Amino acid sequence: MDLRLIVLASSLALLTFSLAQQEASVCIMANARSCAECIQVAESCGWCMDEYFLPAGKFNSARCDDLESLKARKCNVAKMENPRGSIVINKNKPFSTRNNDQQVTQIQPQKLTLNLRSGEPQTFDVKFKRAEDYPLDVYYLMDLYFSKKDDMDNAKNLGTDIMLQMQSITSDFRIGFGSFVGKTVMTGSDNPCMGDQNCASYKNILQLTNNGGQFIQLLNLQQISGNQDSPEGALDAIMQVAVCEEQIGWRNVTRLLILSTDAGFHFAGDGKLGGIKLPNDGNCHLENNMYTMSHNYDYPSIAQLAQKLNDHNIQTIFAVTEELQPVYKELKNQIPKLAVGTLSSNSSHIIKLITDSLSSEIILENSKLPKGVSIIYKSICKNGLEGTGENGRKCSDISVGDEVTFKISVESQECPSHSKPESIKIKPLGIAEEVEVVLNFICECQCSAQGEPNSNKCNGHGTFECGTCNCNEGRIGRLCECSTDEVRTEDLDYNCRKNNGTDICSNNGDCVCGTCECKKRENPTEIISGMFCECDNFNCDRSNNKLCGGHGRCECRACFCDGNYTGSACDCSLDISMCLAKNGHICNGRGTCECGSCKCTDPKFQGSTCEICPTCPGVCAEHRACVQCRAFQTGEKKDTCERDCGYFVLTKVKDLENLHQPTGSVPSSHCKERDTDGRWFYYSFAIRNDIKEVHVVDMLGHVMPADPVATFLHNQRSATSSSSLSSILMFGSTKWLNLMCFFANSLVLTPLFTF
Repeated sequence: MDLRLIVLASSLALLTFSLAQQEASVCIMANARSCAECIQVAESCGWCMDEYFLPAGKFNSARCDDLESLKARKCNVAKMENPRGSIVINKNKPFSTRNNDQQVTQIQPQKLTLNLRSGEPQTFDVKFKRAEDYPLDVYYLMDLYFSKKDDMDNAKNLGTDIMLQMQSITSDFRIGFGSFVGKTVMTGSDNPCMGDQNCASYKNILQLTNNGGQFIQLLNLQQISGNQDSPEGALDAIMQVAVCEEQIGWRNVTRLLILSTDAGFHFAGDGKLGGIKLPNDGNCHLENNMYTMSHNYDYPSIAQLAQKLNDHNIQTIFAVTEELQPVYKELKNQIPKLAVGTLSSNSSHIIKLITDSLSSEIILENSKLPKGVSIIYKSICKNGLEGTGENGRKCSDISVGDEVTFKISVESQECPSHSKPESIKIKPLGIAEEVEVVLNFICECQCSAQGEPNSNKCNGHGTFECGTCNCNEGRIGRLCECSTDEVRTEDLDYNCRKNNGTDICSNNGDCVCGTCECKKRENPTEIISGMFCECDNFNCDRSNNKLCGGHGRCECRACFCDGNYTGSACDCSLDISMCLAKNGHICNGRGTCECGSCKCTDPKFQGSTCEICPTCPGVCAEHRACVQCRAFQTGEKKDTCERDCGYFVLTKVKDLENLHQPTGSVPSSHCKERDTDGRWFYYSFAIRNDIKEVHVVDMLGHVMPADPVATFLHNQRSATSSSSLSSILMFGSTKWLNLMCFFANSLVLTPLFTF
């Protein structure tokens, strides 16, 4: 037990060391030439700004390492630059419900600032608590091309029911109303707007208002404008309702758009049927409450419409007739929080969809992320239910007074090209509240602000900062010792590029005034060399996890093998001693010795010196006693079976057909043997991957089919006397020859049998 604990502890220590080495290699191999470059490699990387830290011959990139390695290399902790990210809450108003004109607060915090370092995520909580009596704007959009009067009546009744129901949910409720038809230039014999440029495909009939009586009055005045069942301009109308905030009268509260129709919809590209070539521009074009550019712009695409609805924080519900349910439900995969209900004389289903959308599910969405920034959500919903991935953005079954939490992690992988802060917005879909997240990127080290301009340490031609020289324009070199006027920069680079390639010093060194100075490795035995730092003694092929197999030396990334080895990794031994058989012959004369092991030329032979032949005559008799005692617990080895006969794997089968069949890769012998009581038993013997396998028929006394030769001869003796030979010859020379061949084969193969 103690030994096992010691082994386990050693393994853990080795794993810890390995992980530390991997982290260290990330920092060192990045070849960071400044503190700013170093801290962007990984959060584990720090920079030693002690000017005396590096010994002679070491490059500045060696200052960049993980903190533990820097400590081990005697860098003073006070001289380590390793800035960390942080979170600052800027605005965090408490949750509140409606009180007179006070603004309702359902989300916390409202604003925070993240200081992001590359590779280091910052995690914060966003909480949501559904408030009672939350203000609500509802816009009702109705298709005037209903094919049936009953559908028009149902739509009017639905509008009335919506208004009455919303008034019971919140005291701060406003409702508006609009109608739509098809484009005025689209063909169709029943289109009353055909050719009339003043007939709008969408009309804003009533701006959002708290006057419910006016809404019902205008709604009841609407009449069917045609009797056309073809797709309509619903998407045109939805786009204008979404983007024309001022004309519609949207407030910065929860917004709900409800559309009723009994027809499908046109989408991007359909406008070409009417000669419209310009794509929808996604802008507001309402004049005198009428869409004036219907004949100029195509219908919007589904993706374009979904983006606009999201940007303007509008939830959408479609009330459509039964036969159109599958068509509109397809949109749910592309438009977040879209609900689809059935338009009928009973509007209770639609009303329930509306109340559910306002009170059941919360889905968080964020604005476009800056380049290199990622965000991960984790939800903690009612009853402690957790969600991750896409489910981490949402919580369901949220009623008034319920509070849920979202853990949000933001991470940056790179610094932006500018130094200005970025910001993102996180908001619940369909709710006019948001969290503003300001992003500051940590891209410079604090020691950079303490630099010494024109320092003597840089020959008066650079700023000494963070322990290194940052050369002035026109100067290069580790200590700014070279002038670009004396030698052009491109000439310097040319002298450090092998074969005029793109890599300077093979990415393994610094070009100092036109000469490569190769990097020093953490392991002093590992050396980078060559005029262009193109050689090293540690990047050769390995065998058994050893460089050059432990049988050679690595020079300029190639193995030079010891005298008795060859191969790219010196893993092929020229020693033939392992191939010598007991008789002194190489591979028993049945194969060749390659890299110290036998390769048998005859596939029926196996073993380290080609000494095993599982299909040769005599195999069956050799294993008979052991197979008998293992399979049937009888025979001469019954008492010593466990000791003498455990050298093969035994498998019992029901009948002959299930015995192992020989293949090209795994040859086998099929055997028929008698036990000590004279009963027959049948088995196969094979060797697969050096493992001996026996399959045996689990039944003694199994009778083989009668021998055809013996049967024939017996029948001939019974049927004839002195004329036996003539009868045999009359059997036919060809059949007799085949029978004799079979008999001869049976004699040769004994004790083997075939199927």
